[in-house]
Amino acid sequence: MLQGIETIFDDLEQMLHHLKKKSYEANTEVFVRENGFYFEEMKEYVEAAEDKDAAVEELAQCFVNAVDKKFKDKKGKISARTQMDLNFFMIYYVFPTILKLESPDAKRIADGICKVWSRTFKESDIQYTDYDTLYASFREKIFGIF
Repeated sequence: MLQGIETIFDDLEQMLHHLKKKSYEANTEVFVRENGFYFEEMKEYVEAAEDKDAAVEELAQCFVNAVDKKFKDKKGKISARTQMDLNFFMIYYVFPTILKLESPDAKRIADGICKVWSRTFKESDIQYTDYDTLYASFREKIFGIF
């Protein structure tokens, strides 16, 4: 399940660097085009499951384990800077892509990944929003952060 999903983070630095409304829109289009099949796999897996909560827990654990393995250093830790970038990437790209799935289980999948993410990564109790809300408020809120 989700073989190679850690590759969705390969362009993390580039996709977070100098984010502006237009670059965010373009980055999101590329992200979905190149990685959308992973999210479709998540959707199909949960939709086909008899126990949807168990299926979400399983795929969330698989996803988070792949990220953890990819970004751990030789000491078995993820640097605070890298963790912050991963959290932002999840908020900007991963969760909006999940929520765009045409599935009644999309929010369930996002909630499950959030839960496992915060349980696995120290001080990473992240929240999410959909693409349209994030895109519409990009100028007012995100520029205030940076």
